[in-house]
Amino acid sequence: MPEAVKKDGECALTQIALTEFDSDRSAVIMPRHEGLDIKLPEKLVYVFLDECIDRYAEKIGAKCIARYDSLTKKYPVYVTEVRGEKIAFCQAPVGAPAATMVMDWLIGYGCKTILASGCCGALEDIDENIFLVPSKALRDEGTSFHYAPPSRFIELDDKMRNLIKEGMERRNINYRECITWSTDAFFRETPAKIEARKAEGCTVVDMECSALAACAKFRDADYGQIIFTADSLANLDNYDVRGWGKDSFVKALELCLDLIRDF
Repeated sequence: MPEAVKKDGECALTQIALTEFDSDRSAVIMPRHEGLDIKLPEKLVYVFLDECIDRYAEKIGAKCIARYDSLTKKYPVYVTEVRGEKIAFCQAPVGAPAATMVMDWLIGYGCKTILASGCCGALEDIDENIFLVPSKALRDEGTSFHYAPPSRFIELDDKMRNLIKEGMERRNINYRECITWSTDAFFRETPAKIEARKAEGCTVVDMECSALAACAKFRDADYGQIIFTADSLANLDNYDVRGWGKDSFVKALELCLDLIRDF
């Protein structure tokens, strides 16, 4: 077992490695390590969608100005104009580590205001395709602990949350505020954990919110998120995939592109 140390230039070792937060903003590999000659728009819509994002980009004539190259997939970064302002949008990979890595890269190349959207699982009896605005996220994933000191929850930015709510209200779009449980392990959402998370106020479960919020805060970027209900875990004896929230995929993308123009 590591013993706690505190020396200049060294990380303080603990029994649990994830609690060893290092506030140093430098790293061996920085998000702009490739030195690409690209400058992204300051406003970014970051969405957890399937290939419909590429079809949508083609439909509206959006231009692909960059790509994030991972070992398994290339993620195109599209740019469109919304009421005369250039807005970037990009598909987010599922899971906190991959989603945060791509977003950190996007921030490195110029994105400063980020509005994310994707589906979530309902822990309570909530209909499918309901829009929600998270106020905080329970940190049950590992990535956020590399961007923020240990804590149980991370608060989402009040300014961004209020802008989202005001924009949705002006457009007469129904929504709820929520607390979400961000977990790395889709297949380890056990009955005991679900009940415990509900007791703490979580009404939905996702896989990235807490990590993305922590990354944005660390990089001094503004971050907000809209999530929509997909599958349901409300009945612990009868898991219901429903329609995976697919009826909201394009709606969420269009909503975010419209909303972020006013931020």
